[in-house]
Amino acid sequence: MEEPLFPPPLFHPPLHRQRHQFVIDFVKSNKPQKVLDLGCCECSLLKRLKFHREVQLLVGLDIDGTKVKKKMYELAPLSTDYLQPSYDQLRVELYEGSVTERDARLRGFDLVTSIELIEHLTLADVERFSEVVFGYMTPAAAIVSTPNCEYNPLLPGLRGFRHSDHKFEWSRAEFKSWALKVCSEFGYEVEFTGVGQPASGYQESVGFCSQIGVFRRLERGDDSNVLGGHGAEEVYSYTLLYSINYPSLRDNNILQRVLVSEVLSGAEKLKSRWMEKKSGEGNTSSATFETEEEEEEHTGGCTGGASEDQEEEDEGVCWTDFQSRQDSCTSLRCVSVPLDVLWSCCPRVNTLSGSLGNLRRLLMDEPDVELSQDGNAVLVNCLEQDLEEEEAEDDLEDSGYEPASRPHSAAAEQEEDWEASV
Repeated sequence: MEEPLFPPPLFHPPLHRQRHQFVIDFVKSNKPQKVLDLGCCECSLLKRLKFHREVQLLVGLDIDGTKVKKKMYELAPLSTDYLQPSYDQLRVELYEGSVTERDARLRGFDLVTSIELIEHLTLADVERFSEVVFGYMTPAAAIVSTPNCEYNPLLPGLRGFRHSDHKFEWSRAEFKSWALKVCSEFGYEVEFTGVGQPASGYQESVGFCSQIGVFRRLERGDDSNVLGGHGAEEVYSYTLLYSINYPSLRDNNILQRVLVSEVLSGAEKLKSRWMEKKSGEGNTSSATFETEEEEEEHTGGCTGGASEDQEEEDEGVCWTDFQSRQDSCTSLRCVSVPLDVLWSCCPRVNTLSGSLGNLRRLLMDEPDVELSQDGNAVLVNCLEQDLEEEEAEDDLEDSGYEPASRPHSAAAEQEEDWEASV
């Protein structure tokens, strides 16, 4: 909700950040998967919670839809979320509606937060809030914060309530009385704490500036005090303003796209290595894997972390096998990269596919990947590279220069060196 009207530099960090950090710390410790923020306003708490990927469903509710709409697109995925999707799942939903009304979509969350909200309600609406949140939504845990009026005399320049829209501000005893009544009626236990420490010597007499109740639902055999239980009519009173699913590798389409990209990249790197060795050594049968340092330099980390002699031997076998399979393809101007070599040498391909059989299955009907007839290798075309070289030679002939009695003269090489040094 809105910040109070008194001058802000009393707390470092500011009090609203301390309240949000309290929720963040709770999420880190308890790892709830479904989190609902009541009175989300401009979504500032939600924008921090979205980075905690243990949360799979993040929902905000506010009665003022205009304020939510101003900031809701800041909860959209970043470009890096699409370029490098993770296995984590996250869905964000924002609703317009009142905390005094029921909506079946917000039932059964792991955590519900109500940060500086209830003081904006009338006392009659606070009773309805208690019934809706604890009796109908029935979260596993709830965090409720509200101003502590006993702290108000320490706030310079404050006259009356901390905000013009506050309907009340409770003392610690009043907050405790309300919280214990909630626990008794709806089957919760509560722990009292807060944020905003007073100056030394004032803690016992005034308490925290913002008092907090952390509610946890008790495990009970009956739900006699739960409203809208099994068999009750489903109620949908809120308006959905925004929803988005973050990209995740658990989505088969996204997994397929990322896997294909990794396969093509890995195959291209292995093809380049083979062609370099073929042109440099003239005899590919003696080629073996480089050391781990050389391999990372060539492939940008395509190979996995080698595990001493056995893994080096395995890599050597894979590479020798890879080379031995090329004779059948070179005449067709392509390089055959066996799937088992890709799976063994590229950790990302290994992780994404899970098994060699699964890798083959995922690539079988993929139009961007050309497989061998037996489906055991990726065919990487070398024709494009050859065509580029031929076109370069043709351009040279058209310009009036002799294309091929090279090697270059020493003078030409010297001239190239001069140009490179300018």
